[in-house]
Amino acid sequence: MGLKLFLVLGLFCVTSVLGFGVDPALRINVFDELTLGEGFDGVTQVQGFHSESRAFHFQGSSREVKAPEDVSARMLQKLRGRTEFTVLVTLKQEHLNSGVILSIHHSEQRFLELESSGQRSEVRLHYRTKGQQAHTEVFPYSLADGQWHKVSVAVSASHIILHVDCNRIYERVVEIPFMDIPDDAAFWLGQRNSAHGFFKNGTVQCETISCPSPQCPAGTTPAYVKGACCMECQLVCLFKKEELVEGAQKAVRDNSGRCQLSECRETAMHRVVMTTPCPELNCPESEQVNLTDRCCKVCRGHDFCAEGHDCVEHSDCINLEAGARCSCKDGFRPLRDDNAYCEDIDECAEGKHYCRENTVCVNTPGSFMCICHRGYIRIDDYSCTEHDECVSGLHSCDQNALCFNKVGGHSCSCKPGYTGNGTVCKAMCDGLCQNGGTCISPNNCICQQGFTGKRCETDIDECSDGFVECNDKAICVNLPGWYHCECRDGYHDNGLFSANGESCIDINECKMERNTCANDTVCFNLEGGYDCRCPHGRNCTGDCILDNKVKHNRQIWVLDNDRCSVCSCQTGQVMCRRMVCDCENPTADLFCCPECDPRLSSQCLHQNGLLTYGSGESWVENCQQCQCLQGQVDCWPLSCPPVDCEFTVVPEGECCARCIIDPCQADTIRNDITKTCTDEHGIQRFSGSSWVKHGTECTLCQCKNGHICCSVDPMCL
Repeated sequence: MGLKLFLVLGLFCVTSVLGFGVDPALRINVFDELTLGEGFDGVTQVQGFHSESRAFHFQGSSREVKAPEDVSARMLQKLRGRTEFTVLVTLKQEHLNSGVILSIHHSEQRFLELESSGQRSEVRLHYRTKGQQAHTEVFPYSLADGQWHKVSVAVSASHIILHVDCNRIYERVVEIPFMDIPDDAAFWLGQRNSAHGFFKNGTVQCETISCPSPQCPAGTTPAYVKGACCMECQLVCLFKKEELVEGAQKAVRDNSGRCQLSECRETAMHRVVMTTPCPELNCPESEQVNLTDRCCKVCRGHDFCAEGHDCVEHSDCINLEAGARCSCKDGFRPLRDDNAYCEDIDECAEGKHYCRENTVCVNTPGSFMCICHRGYIRIDDYSCTEHDECVSGLHSCDQNALCFNKVGGHSCSCKPGYTGNGTVCKAMCDGLCQNGGTCISPNNCICQQGFTGKRCETDIDECSDGFVECNDKAICVNLPGWYHCECRDGYHDNGLFSANGESCIDINECKMERNTCANDTVCFNLEGGYDCRCPHGRNCTGDCILDNKVKHNRQIWVLDNDRCSVCSCQTGQVMCRRMVCDCENPTADLFCCPECDPRLSSQCLHQNGLLTYGSGESWVENCQQCQCLQGQVDCWPLSCPPVDCEFTVVPEGECCARCIIDPCQADTIRNDITKTCTDEHGIQRFSGSSWVKHGTECTLCQCKNGHICCSVDPMCL
């Protein structure tokens, strides 16, 4: 496994850029300068990115591709002191392969080094800053995928831009590189030196040291020692029943304020003679703080960290009122209980990242990055998409809307002060929409499911519009915003309450004595009804028995308790129907036919005070069926179909319950006392019981048939 490489080092200076190219005098072709074609062990010439280009294959670990001193001096002279330069390289790197692309260094000081790690999916740029500090800029990106890539690293003073395959991947502001390269610096290609940085498989694995609990003899105690990871047994001194380790100091003050400082040395406390007076403090006495490990007071807010600390890897020193402590940096966790050493949290491996569509999570020290898949562009820090339709103008957003690019397209949102769906945004209206509708522009409503009309005032009759097909034993019954299949006359539900009425079964009116056959006839049950049959050889009257009263065959009458219903006896069976209203007839009964009442006094006002209804008209308001009857509004709860399930919820904008699977979203549950929950204390809780979660004041938990559902009460916060 190895690396195929084509590399050009381009140096840019403001005064030497010609058009869109580079001054040839400042261009360095590394292959030509090193004359790789004349033979280096472990390097062979192969076909490059294009059929007519050349590349060199770097293999093994015995090679030494180092520029001769005169060649190195000539190349570095062009680079020395520059603040603007670009490294261009075309490479093909095998999977999990890692190594140095080029390195310019002197002794252990790396002035410019470009490295690609397939193990960590990173591109690293090493250099020295003007403050003579070593700096490494890490770009989470994988070049080691077995494909050719064109890579550009452009440095312009404090700006670094990384391009891969002509796509800008990163742009960062960094400390300015210090390119004052010594004359005897070395220039290596494909490796850092003769022993390190080769392109080959394998990587350094670091593991956390496991510290055993020290078994300390009498007179000693486990304590951390500077430079050691684990606790070691240290001699102790007893000071007022307190154990102090070697080197610890204690200050004791008497009533007059005089202070005596003692230090633990060789298991005994020794007096420390102060050779210098305490420094003068520039703060009032009320702001001066006594310390337990020194006699000299300090001002409140004193910088203890500046005096020196033991906070080492990825740990910051934090000043307290009377001392300092170590605290792990964001994105790191402690390796020791004193937080002096911390390790990186791999958010990607632990699932603690927010990377979304078309990205891959790459762990970085103390954080993570979401890298776009090849060919995708960034939407935000966590997601990528194929095209930015908002920038290109290929979107459908209204001029009063904001465009948001997203995966697979874009979305539109009306600006503040406007309302709509984003593609059409108009001024907000006064909220006249009914039945849960949403106003998106003047006199224009978006209706909830099941309603239509300019103001969502019309219920969609799913039954008459052919949206629903019920079983032949059931009839579709329209409800405001919904519907259900109800068993026809002569049928009843078997208790399963199927949605399309398949659970409807025949009622045996004869067996259940729910028929009106006279005594001289015999009741025969039929599918969905019954028949009154006359026995052979007998002459039957065809009369009916209703409420223990005889009604003669073909007799017509009005019900005593409902003057609006007309009934008749037809060969032993009673048939009833509502009175037919003829509003053209001036003698029409207005009680039974309120829709025929033309008087203004019989009209009703809607609850919002803006709409009027004639007598007999109906509407739905707040899950109630309302009707205007001769000037009076009568409302009653909507009739909802039965639901036979464990968990139900009434969706927003609807009135009837529906079955759901998630118990934590349910409004109502069918409690089963055999399904208990175990809380955080191990206490068994019956279904339906609730409790405040331990350690909180505002989190309320409830047991729902074996499921624990918790939520925070916002009014409690």
